[in-house]
Amino acid sequence: MTHVAIAGGEIVALGGDEVAAEWCDEHTAVHDFAGATVLPGLVDTHVHPVWGSLQRGSSVSLAAASSLEELRAVLSGELPTERGRWLHGHDLDLDIFAGDPSGRMLEHWFPGVPLVLMARDAHSLVVSPSLLADLGITGERTFPDASRIAVDAAGPTGWVVELSAMDLVLDSDTSPQLPLTERARHLQAGLEELAAGGLTAIHALDFHDPSQALYEELERVGDLPLKVRVFPLIPADSGIEAWEEAAALQGIGGRRWCVAGVKFMLDGTGENGTAWFSEPDSEGENHRPLWRDLAQYRAAMRFFTERGIQTVTHAIGDGAVAWVLDLVAEIGHAPGAPHRIEHIESIPDALLARFAETGVVAGMQPTHATRLMEPNGADAWTRRIGHVRRADGWRAADLLAHGATLVVSSDWPIGVGDPRIGLADAQLRRAVDAPSNAPMNIGQALSVEQAYAAMTSAPAAAEGRTGRSGEIAVGAAADLVVFEANPLELSPEAQPHNRVLARYIDGVRVETKEWQ
Repeated sequence: MTHVAIAGGEIVALGGDEVAAEWCDEHTAVHDFAGATVLPGLVDTHVHPVWGSLQRGSSVSLAAASSLEELRAVLSGELPTERGRWLHGHDLDLDIFAGDPSGRMLEHWFPGVPLVLMARDAHSLVVSPSLLADLGITGERTFPDASRIAVDAAGPTGWVVELSAMDLVLDSDTSPQLPLTERARHLQAGLEELAAGGLTAIHALDFHDPSQALYEELERVGDLPLKVRVFPLIPADSGIEAWEEAAALQGIGGRRWCVAGVKFMLDGTGENGTAWFSEPDSEGENHRPLWRDLAQYRAAMRFFTERGIQTVTHAIGDGAVAWVLDLVAEIGHAPGAPHRIEHIESIPDALLARFAETGVVAGMQPTHATRLMEPNGADAWTRRIGHVRRADGWRAADLLAHGATLVVSSDWPIGVGDPRIGLADAQLRRAVDAPSNAPMNIGQALSVEQAYAAMTSAPAAAEGRTGRSGEIAVGAAADLVVFEANPLELSPEAQPHNRVLARYIDGVRVETKEWQ
């Protein structure tokens, strides 16, 4: 096959030179791809574009700080000149702390400077304790979910855990906010970065204010570089009012973005002690849900299912995963698209077959296994969760072997946004650019065909669009990526360097360009 004929945003014919002759009319475009490889456009089903682009564009990256000394050096070069202005940082590696993270050293290093540092997994903050005191936080606080502000005998330590507690801090920042147009530039830059690796669509698992205004601003001056399917977050332990607000958002959108689903956070993260495993971790944590009231979570799932709205549930531990599987077996799926579980970091054998049995889509981030875990097991996740459960970590191959629909994604900006890197890591079970690293659970490596299916045909199934997208076939959407070489014939090490020659969205060639 060298020629693809496209009309009305769909593929209408495939073949050789004869396609150009047979489909020569004003309504049909015929593309000659001889010498290149055409695949369905890649889809990243777990991205945080609005929050992530603003973090990367307007706060200090702490990614290079692998010790407290290096953290101090990075922050020293970024201190604000305006008194009282907060300094925000992101991508903080919690492994640099000997025990529970604390912000007290920030006070010692930089007295009078309010610092707010977001952890690499985006589920906690390390802040200056004096900043908390200025906000009137001098002791423990109660939240609707399992969020918390860490306190010891001397008061708050500066460690702020999970979203409700984090929002209490972040929403209090009185520093001047960036203008909408500048925030839109950051978002456009993030979307362009993601698109450059061959993505034609993403699932945006955030829709906080001003997300809608930002997408509308970008489409006021041009087109988004890829399609965006948006899943607003339903706060843990929320009630009917929040659910109705999210239901009312369904279907709103623009030319290349739309709201089509919701996201739940049933647990937190293993590093924070807020994941929900069936057995506690080494510190007696990681065995409770983020939702305190599971009956309320059940009611929320039923509410959206009955209204035909797809749900995506963040579930790290096997306790959370089992709960969602049981619930979907009880209430079923929304008619348009199946429910999905995201992350699934460690599960036992007994849960593998249940994905296919219940029809729940499994979402996983290979780069969390290859880039957030230490090959020698010295990371905080492994210290807490243990080597036994690490051996059951990120079981991508086993899920496929048991008939599950598996989508792989990045969790950008927490994970690497270039899909070629993520897909290579999924095949190697180590970072493709770190050949000396030992692979993590090599038996869970995906074949190249399985890896690319997990970002093409599997996302189509997850959206309820099998046969209408995610494949090169007559009648499928003409969302295409053109590679210089066939990635299915390349080694994993070569795939990140496989040039993207072109991308097509609904049959229209999309150029990467600077937003004005």
